[in-house]
Amino acid sequence: MHRYEIILYWSNEDQAFIAEAPELPGCMAHGDDQEEALKNIKDAMQFWIDTAGELGRPVPEPKGERLMYA
Repeated sequence: MHRYEIILYWSNEDQAFIAEAPELPGCMAHGDDQEEALKNIKDAMQFWIDTAGELGRPVPEPKGERLMYA
């Protein structure tokens, strides 16, 4: 599996756990619990990478470090 950072958090608005892969723009998933959200984001990440490859778009290399947000 690729080594992209995953951000996992609870969303009151959605009443679900949300998982995001910020290095893959727009790549998100959700689940009723943390484990389901993580499983779903892994599937979404693979789909994102496969689709980018099929469209001839670049796939960013994982940074391998914690991302910083302001």
